[in-house]
Amino acid sequence: MRISIDKKSSIPIYIQIKNEIRNMIYSGMLPSNFLLPSERKLAEELSVSRSTVISAYEELKSLGLLESHKGKGTIVANNTKNKQLSIRNHTVPLSWYQFFDLNVSSANNHDIIDIINSVGGPQNISFSAGIADPNLHPLKDIVKLQKDLWKNCGNDMLAYISSYGYYPLRESLSRLLKSRNIMVSPKEIMILSGSMQGIDFIGRAFLSKGDVVIVEEPTFMSAIELFKLSGAKVIGVPMENDGMNLDVLEILLNKYKPKFLYTVPTFQNPTSIVMSLEKRYKLLNLAYKYQLPIIEDDPYSELNYGNTYLPSLKALDKYDYVIYLSTFSKTMFSGMRVGWTAAPIQVIKKFALLKQMTDLHVNTASQYILDRFLREGLYEDHIKLICKEYMKKKDLMLSILERNKSLGISFNLPKGGYYIWCKLPENISQTQLLLKCSKEGVSYAPGNVFYPEGSDGKSYMRLNYTFENAKNINIGINKLMEAIAELLENTSSSTVNQDNCFGKPII
Repeated sequence: MRISIDKKSSIPIYIQIKNEIRNMIYSGMLPSNFLLPSERKLAEELSVSRSTVISAYEELKSLGLLESHKGKGTIVANNTKNKQLSIRNHTVPLSWYQFFDLNVSSANNHDIIDIINSVGGPQNISFSAGIADPNLHPLKDIVKLQKDLWKNCGNDMLAYISSYGYYPLRESLSRLLKSRNIMVSPKEIMILSGSMQGIDFIGRAFLSKGDVVIVEEPTFMSAIELFKLSGAKVIGVPMENDGMNLDVLEILLNKYKPKFLYTVPTFQNPTSIVMSLEKRYKLLNLAYKYQLPIIEDDPYSELNYGNTYLPSLKALDKYDYVIYLSTFSKTMFSGMRVGWTAAPIQVIKKFALLKQMTDLHVNTASQYILDRFLREGLYEDHIKLICKEYMKKKDLMLSILERNKSLGISFNLPKGGYYIWCKLPENISQTQLLLKCSKEGVSYAPGNVFYPEGSDGKSYMRLNYTFENAKNINIGINKLMEAIAELLENTSSSTVNQDNCFGKPII
């Protein structure tokens, strides 16, 4: 037992001995029941008097760190306090990854978190997140409605509510859906914490490990992650200009017997493609033929900047094969997180059980406010306003992209929704472009995050035009084009240099 003492120190030697032994016990170097040298032997080793060692041992006994036993000598005490001290000083840091479920541990896509975090920085221009323009929030109307609601319904707005949702809001949504030609009763509607919760409930209610889910390719990134989290294999169907390729879909239906199909048929995320009416009917017929439930996600259909309105799959469905999801996050407030599902009653009942186990119900006050907003007829006017403003932003972004087509970029011409889907020039590195744009304070969503296999889509990017103002759209898209031009120039230079190296001897 190595003990260092300093006989020139002002600290008494017995205290130095006590401290040295105490620290060895605390660190675990001297475990419980360890036999210490006798007072005489330790005194000889340290060249001190035996009484000095006795004093040190007595101090340690008073702390409960040592015990003396006749015929055995002095040992390190075996008590709870010492165990706690030893554990505290010698516990190995816990590796949480070993405890995660396999599906959770494999879910390493933090793109949505990163995209949301990129929004709102003082110097950042974000085209990455699908967020409504906060300057278009109907704040005056909401403040006026809230004042009246708190006065007349304050206690109810602070109380628990049914897991199915506030019934008057379900009635209002039933009327809203009838304007979309979806005929469902309030009992077939359930209020959700955003439509993403509906996707989560679908995964938890229907999917088991190894099940197959069919999605459009590309599609909403969170849907991919949530289905994978449930243990499902997610298989994509290529998109065409009028929706998914139904010939490929039927081949996959025969091969995999999927649990269900997930689609965003109107102003699809990320491509803004609208599934044609012909394909909607064909898709439903395939669903009936193969007994395939369809999950229709419809957050964007009311953001229509043209004159063509197509009925939803839910409106066309005559046999209750479609579970319909929608939200106020894209048309009203991104942060309020209120969505809904319209589905067969037996599905609604299962979702209500999941809701009860998850978060009990959606925020009560938000449901009261949105119900009143709908009943006052304010929603329709708000939709007209934001469609007018978003169309201006879309056209501005498209005009800048059009001026830079010589760079080799191509893009769709959306008639609604939130996004422009762009194909990058050949030989552009997505990683380098993201890094260069990040340094310039500009962010966008890289295309690969929208594919079931993340290695696909690297030559694409999604640009949101609803969030930023016109000035920032002008600045940000021009910076993005400059970054692409610079990378193309560097790529060209690199190719020339490589060509010049051919034929030179290797030395």
